[in-house]
Amino acid sequence: MNPRKLISFDWAIKKILRSKANFGILEGFLSELLFTDITILEVLESESNQEMGFDKYNRVDIKVADADQRIILIEVQYSRELDYLQRILFASSKTITEHLIEGAAYAEVSKVISVNILYFDFGKGDDYIYHGTTNFIGLHNHSVLELSAEQKNLYKSEKIADIYPEYYLIEIRNFNDVAKDSLDEWIYFLKNEEIKEDFTAKGLKQAKETLNVLKMSEQERLAYDRHQTQLHHEASIYQSTYVLGQMEGHEAGFEAGHEKGHEKGHKKGKEEGILLMAKNMKQAGIAIATIMQVTGLSVEQIDKL
Repeated sequence: MNPRKLISFDWAIKKILRSKANFGILEGFLSELLFTDITILEVLESESNQEMGFDKYNRVDIKVADADQRIILIEVQYSRELDYLQRILFASSKTITEHLIEGAAYAEVSKVISVNILYFDFGKGDDYIYHGTTNFIGLHNHSVLELSAEQKNLYKSEKIADIYPEYYLIEIRNFNDVAKDSLDEWIYFLKNEEIKEDFTAKGLKQAKETLNVLKMSEQERLAYDRHQTQLHHEASIYQSTYVLGQMEGHEAGFEAGHEKGHEKGHKKGKEEGILLMAKNMKQAGIAIATIMQVTGLSVEQIDKL
Protein backbone atom coordinates (compact mmCIF):
# COMPACT_ATOMS: atom_id res chain seq x y z
CA MET A 1 0.00 0.00 0.00
CA ASN A 2 1.20 3.50 -0.78
CA PRO A 3 2.34 5.17 2.48
CA ARG A 4 0.87 8.53 1.47
CA LYS A 5 -2.50 9.48 2.88
CA LEU A 6 -3.44 11.90 0.11
CA ILE A 7 -3.24 11.60 -3.66
CA SER A 8 -0.61 13.78 -5.35
CA PHE A 9 -1.93 16.92 -7.06
CA ASP A 10 -0.81 15.88 -10.54
CA TRP A 11 -2.76 12.62 -10.30
CA ALA A 12 -5.75 14.50 -8.92
CA ILE A 13 -5.67 16.87 -11.91
CA LYS A 14 -5.43 13.92 -14.27
CA LYS A 15 -8.16 11.76 -12.76
CA ILE A 16 -10.30 13.61 -10.21
CA LEU A 17 -10.43 17.41 -10.44
CA ARG A 18 -12.01 17.50 -13.90
CA SER A 19 -15.33 16.53 -12.36
CA LYS A 20 -17.62 19.49 -11.64
CA ALA A 21 -18.31 18.02 -8.20
CA ASN A 22 -14.65 18.60 -7.34
CA PHE A 23 -14.24 22.11 -8.78
CA GLY A 24 -14.13 23.44 -5.22
CA ILE A 25 -10.61 22.07 -4.75
CA LEU A 26 -9.16 23.89 -7.76
CA GLU A 27 -11.20 26.98 -6.94
CA GLY A 28 -9.73 27.00 -3.46
CA PHE A 29 -6.15 26.73 -4.71
CA LEU A 30 -6.61 29.43 -7.35
CA SER A 31 -8.44 31.74 -4.94
CA GLU A 32 -5.54 31.58 -2.49
CA LEU A 33 -2.93 32.05 -5.22
CA LEU A 34 -4.68 34.94 -7.02
CA PHE A 35 -5.99 36.59 -3.84
CA THR A 36 -9.54 36.71 -5.19
CA ASP A 37 -12.51 34.37 -5.18
CA ILE A 38 -12.44 32.12 -8.25
CA THR A 39 -15.45 30.32 -9.70
CA ILE A 40 -14.72 27.70 -12.38
CA LEU A 41 -17.34 27.41 -15.10
CA GLU A 42 -15.89 24.55 -17.12
CA VAL A 43 -12.83 22.46 -17.94
CA LEU A 44 -11.55 23.14 -21.47
CA GLU A 45 -9.63 20.86 -23.81
CA SER A 46 -5.90 20.76 -23.06
CA GLU A 47 -2.78 18.66 -23.63
CA SER A 48 -3.45 16.58 -20.51
CA ASN A 49 -3.78 12.84 -20.22
CA GLN A 50 -0.71 12.16 -22.33
CA GLU A 51 -0.39 8.45 -23.00
CA MET A 52 2.94 8.43 -24.82
CA GLY A 53 5.88 7.17 -22.75
CA PHE A 54 7.78 9.83 -20.85
CA ASP A 55 5.21 12.61 -21.25
CA LYS A 56 2.44 10.91 -19.30
CA TYR A 57 4.61 10.99 -16.17
CA ASN A 58 6.68 14.10 -16.83
CA ARG A 59 3.84 16.62 -16.74
CA VAL A 60 0.10 17.06 -16.58
CA ASP A 61 -2.07 20.10 -17.18
CA ILE A 62 -5.62 21.32 -16.99
CA LYS A 63 -7.26 24.34 -18.63
CA VAL A 64 -10.32 25.98 -17.10
CA ALA A 65 -12.55 28.99 -17.74
CA ASP A 66 -13.69 31.08 -14.79
CA ALA A 67 -16.67 33.33 -14.15
CA ASP A 68 -14.68 36.41 -15.23
CA GLN A 69 -14.10 34.86 -18.69
CA ARG A 70 -10.42 34.25 -17.99
CA ILE A 71 -8.67 31.09 -19.09
CA ILE A 72 -6.42 29.55 -16.46
CA LEU A 73 -3.78 26.98 -17.33
CA ILE A 74 -2.47 24.84 -14.47
CA GLU A 75 0.53 22.64 -15.18
CA VAL A 76 2.51 20.30 -12.96
CA GLN A 77 6.01 19.64 -14.29
CA TYR A 78 8.55 17.19 -12.85
CA SER A 79 11.47 17.03 -15.26
CA ARG A 80 13.89 19.85 -15.94
CA GLU A 81 13.53 21.73 -19.25
CA LEU A 82 16.02 24.45 -20.10
CA ASP A 83 13.53 26.14 -22.44
CA TYR A 84 10.57 25.89 -20.05
CA LEU A 85 9.98 29.65 -20.10
CA GLN A 86 9.50 29.59 -23.86
CA ARG A 87 7.20 26.58 -23.58
CA ILE A 88 4.79 28.31 -21.20
CA LEU A 89 4.90 31.39 -23.44
CA PHE A 90 3.97 29.17 -26.39
CA ALA A 91 1.17 27.51 -24.41
CA SER A 92 -0.41 30.82 -23.41
CA SER A 93 -0.08 32.20 -26.96
CA LYS A 94 -1.63 29.05 -28.39
CA THR A 95 -4.51 29.32 -25.95
CA ILE A 96 -5.16 32.91 -27.01
CA THR A 97 -5.33 32.02 -30.71
CA GLU A 98 -7.43 28.90 -30.11
CA HIS A 99 -10.08 30.82 -28.19
CA LEU A 100 -10.34 33.88 -30.44
CA ILE A 101 -13.30 33.46 -32.76
CA GLU A 102 -12.40 33.98 -36.41
CA GLY A 103 -13.16 37.54 -37.45
CA ALA A 104 -13.51 38.78 -33.86
CA ALA A 105 -11.94 42.08 -32.79
CA TYR A 106 -8.66 41.97 -30.86
CA ALA A 107 -10.50 43.34 -27.86
CA GLU A 108 -12.02 39.86 -27.56
CA VAL A 109 -8.64 38.23 -26.87
CA SER A 110 -8.97 36.07 -23.75
CA LYS A 111 -7.11 36.88 -20.57
CA VAL A 112 -4.79 33.94 -19.83
CA ILE A 113 -3.27 33.04 -16.47
CA SER A 114 -0.55 30.38 -16.53
CA VAL A 115 0.07 28.60 -13.21
CA ASN A 116 3.11 26.32 -13.19
CA ILE A 117 3.88 23.95 -10.31
CA LEU A 118 7.52 22.92 -10.69
CA TYR A 119 9.23 19.99 -8.98
CA PHE A 120 12.69 20.65 -10.42
CA ASP A 121 15.42 23.25 -9.94
CA PHE A 122 14.45 26.25 -12.05
CA GLY A 123 16.52 29.37 -12.66
CA LYS A 124 18.30 31.30 -9.92
CA GLY A 125 16.32 32.78 -7.05
CA ASP A 126 15.60 32.34 -3.36
CA ASP A 127 11.79 32.59 -3.43
CA TYR A 128 9.31 29.78 -4.11
CA ILE A 129 6.53 31.73 -5.86
CA TYR A 130 7.20 34.12 -8.76
CA HIS A 131 4.59 36.24 -10.55
CA GLY A 132 5.19 37.70 -14.02
CA THR A 133 3.10 40.39 -15.74
CA THR A 134 3.49 42.81 -18.67
CA ASN A 135 3.92 46.55 -18.15
CA PHE A 136 5.16 49.40 -20.32
CA ILE A 137 7.69 51.69 -18.64
CA GLY A 138 8.80 55.09 -19.97
CA LEU A 139 12.45 55.18 -21.03
CA HIS A 140 12.96 58.76 -19.85
CA ASN A 141 10.82 59.32 -16.77
CA HIS A 142 10.14 55.64 -15.89
CA SER A 143 6.39 56.19 -15.57
CA VAL A 144 4.02 53.26 -16.12
CA LEU A 145 1.77 53.54 -19.19
CA GLU A 146 -1.89 53.48 -18.15
CA LEU A 147 -5.15 52.75 -19.93
CA SER A 148 -7.37 55.63 -20.97
CA ALA A 149 -10.96 55.78 -19.73
CA GLU A 150 -12.17 54.50 -23.12
CA GLN A 151 -9.73 51.60 -23.04
CA LYS A 152 -10.77 50.67 -19.51
CA ASN A 153 -14.36 50.50 -20.71
CA LEU A 154 -13.38 48.48 -23.80
CA TYR A 155 -11.23 45.95 -22.00
CA LYS A 156 -13.18 45.91 -18.72
CA SER A 157 -9.79 46.22 -17.02
CA GLU A 158 -7.99 48.83 -14.92
CA LYS A 159 -4.39 48.15 -15.91
CA ILE A 160 -2.50 47.04 -19.02
CA ALA A 161 -1.10 44.14 -17.02
CA ASP A 162 -4.69 42.90 -16.59
CA ILE A 163 -4.99 42.38 -20.35
CA TYR A 164 -1.82 40.44 -21.06
CA PRO A 165 -1.05 36.88 -19.90
CA GLU A 166 0.16 36.43 -16.34
CA TYR A 167 2.55 33.72 -15.20
CA TYR A 168 2.98 32.07 -11.81
CA LEU A 169 6.00 29.86 -11.19
CA ILE A 170 5.80 27.81 -8.00
CA GLU A 171 9.14 26.20 -7.17
CA ILE A 172 8.15 23.47 -4.77
CA ARG A 173 11.70 22.54 -3.77
CA ASN A 174 12.39 26.05 -2.50
CA PHE A 175 9.57 25.92 0.06
CA ASN A 176 10.90 25.36 3.60
CA ASP A 177 7.78 23.54 4.89
CA VAL A 178 6.81 26.44 7.19
CA ALA A 179 3.25 27.51 6.38
CA LYS A 180 2.98 31.19 7.33
CA ASP A 181 -0.36 31.85 5.60
CA SER A 182 -3.19 30.08 3.78
CA LEU A 183 -1.34 30.08 0.44
CA ASP A 184 1.62 28.42 2.15
CA GLU A 185 -0.77 25.73 3.41
CA TRP A 186 -1.49 24.86 -0.22
CA ILE A 187 2.22 24.84 -1.08
CA TYR A 188 2.83 22.54 1.89
CA PHE A 189 0.22 20.13 0.53
CA LEU A 190 1.69 20.29 -2.98
CA LYS A 191 5.12 19.40 -1.60
CA ASN A 192 4.24 16.86 1.08
CA GLU A 193 0.85 15.47 0.01
CA GLU A 194 -0.34 16.15 3.55
CA ILE A 195 -2.91 18.54 5.01
CA LYS A 196 -2.46 19.36 8.69
CA GLU A 197 -5.44 19.51 11.05
CA ASP A 198 -5.08 23.25 11.65
CA PHE A 199 -4.94 24.21 7.96
CA THR A 200 -7.81 26.48 6.93
CA ALA A 201 -7.01 27.46 3.30
CA LYS A 202 -9.88 27.42 0.82
CA GLY A 203 -10.36 24.06 -0.86
CA LEU A 204 -8.12 22.06 1.48
CA LYS A 205 -10.96 20.61 3.53
CA GLN A 206 -12.56 19.18 0.38
CA ALA A 207 -9.14 18.06 -0.87
CA LYS A 208 -8.49 16.16 2.35
CA GLU A 209 -11.79 14.34 1.98
CA THR A 210 -11.71 13.75 -1.79
CA LEU A 211 -8.03 12.90 -2.29
CA ASN A 212 -7.89 10.18 0.35
CA VAL A 213 -5.82 7.26 -0.95
CA LEU A 214 -7.83 4.82 1.17
CA LYS A 215 -10.95 5.67 -0.84
CA MET A 216 -9.38 4.49 -4.09
CA SER A 217 -10.38 1.15 -5.58
CA GLU A 218 -7.71 -1.54 -5.83
CA GLN A 219 -7.34 -0.91 -9.57
CA GLU A 220 -7.05 2.84 -9.05
CA ARG A 221 -4.45 2.36 -6.30
CA LEU A 222 -2.33 0.07 -8.48
CA ALA A 223 -2.36 2.60 -11.33
CA TYR A 224 -1.47 5.38 -8.89
CA ASP A 225 1.39 3.35 -7.40
CA ARG A 226 2.82 2.71 -10.88
CA HIS A 227 2.67 6.45 -11.57
CA GLN A 228 4.50 7.28 -8.33
CA THR A 229 7.14 4.60 -8.94
CA GLN A 230 7.89 6.04 -12.38
CA LEU A 231 8.23 9.55 -10.92
CA HIS A 232 10.74 8.28 -8.34
CA HIS A 233 12.66 6.50 -11.10
CA GLU A 234 12.94 9.67 -13.19
CA ALA A 235 13.93 11.71 -10.12
CA SER A 236 16.68 9.18 -9.35
CA ILE A 237 18.04 9.42 -12.89
CA TYR A 238 18.20 13.21 -12.67
CA GLN A 239 19.72 13.20 -9.18
CA SER A 240 22.41 10.65 -10.03
CA THR A 241 23.51 12.55 -13.12
CA TYR A 242 23.55 15.84 -11.22
CA VAL A 243 25.72 14.38 -8.44
CA LEU A 244 28.07 12.79 -10.98
CA GLY A 245 28.45 16.14 -12.76
CA GLN A 246 29.26 17.88 -9.49
CA MET A 247 31.83 15.22 -8.53
CA GLU A 248 33.53 15.31 -11.91
CA GLY A 249 33.63 19.10 -11.82
CA HIS A 250 35.18 19.32 -8.35
CA GLU A 251 37.74 16.60 -9.04
CA ALA A 252 38.94 18.21 -12.26
CA GLY A 253 39.00 21.62 -10.57
CA PHE A 254 41.09 20.27 -7.69
CA GLU A 255 43.61 18.69 -10.05
CA ALA A 256 44.01 21.95 -11.98
CA GLY A 257 44.92 23.68 -8.72
CA HIS A 258 43.40 27.07 -9.42
CA GLU A 259 40.05 28.74 -10.16
CA LYS A 260 40.29 28.45 -13.92
CA GLY A 261 40.90 24.73 -13.62
CA HIS A 262 37.93 24.41 -11.28
CA GLU A 263 35.62 26.08 -13.78
CA LYS A 264 36.94 23.89 -16.57
CA GLY A 265 36.47 20.78 -14.48
CA HIS A 266 32.97 21.78 -13.46
CA LYS A 267 32.04 22.25 -17.11
CA LYS A 268 33.50 18.85 -17.98
CA GLY A 269 31.58 17.24 -15.12
CA LYS A 270 28.35 18.86 -16.23
CA GLU A 271 28.85 17.55 -19.76
CA GLU A 272 29.53 14.06 -18.42
CA GLY A 273 26.41 14.29 -16.29
CA ILE A 274 24.25 15.24 -19.28
CA LEU A 275 25.61 12.32 -21.29
CA LEU A 276 24.87 9.91 -18.44
CA MET A 277 21.38 11.34 -18.09
CA ALA A 278 20.75 10.81 -21.81
CA LYS A 279 22.12 7.27 -21.62
CA ASN A 280 19.85 6.38 -18.70
CA MET A 281 16.83 7.93 -20.39
CA LYS A 282 17.60 6.00 -23.58
CA GLN A 283 17.89 2.72 -21.66
CA ALA A 284 14.58 3.51 -19.95
CA GLY A 285 12.91 3.64 -23.37
CA ILE A 286 12.24 7.38 -23.40
CA ALA A 287 11.68 8.87 -26.87
CA ILE A 288 14.74 10.34 -28.62
CA ALA A 289 12.89 13.63 -29.21
CA THR A 290 12.24 13.97 -25.48
CA ILE A 291 15.89 13.17 -24.64
CA MET A 292 17.00 15.86 -27.11
CA GLN A 293 14.67 18.41 -25.53
CA VAL A 294 15.75 17.66 -21.96
CA THR A 295 19.52 17.34 -22.53
CA GLY A 296 20.13 19.55 -25.58
CA LEU A 297 22.06 16.73 -27.29
CA SER A 298 21.80 15.95 -31.00
CA VAL A 299 20.48 12.73 -32.51
CA GLU A 300 24.02 11.76 -33.46
CA GLN A 301 25.28 12.21 -29.90
CA ILE A 302 22.42 10.16 -28.47
CA ASP A 303 22.91 7.37 -31.04
CA LYS A 304 26.53 6.99 -29.89
CA LEU A 305 25.52 6.30 -26.29
